[in-house]
Amino acid sequence: MDTSKMIKAYCLKTKEKGVPMQDAVISKTSRGGYLASGNDGKGNKMVCIMAEAKALQAIADGVATKAF
Repeated sequence: MDTSKMIKAYCLKTKEKGVPMQDAVISKTSRGGYLASGNDGKGNKMVCIMAEAKALQAIADGVATKAF
């Protein structure tokens, strides 16, 4: 998979920035924001708050699935 289109987030456990998120699932919060959750490939969970345009683009590119 093309890693340039993948969602990148901060991993709290390993303290790394810009880690590509695998198995990303985008959900919508109760206040209308978008939240991507997945893992870093090593079993560490990751969560990223996103803008609407970026979230919908990730779904269209096929790097994330829609959960709303």
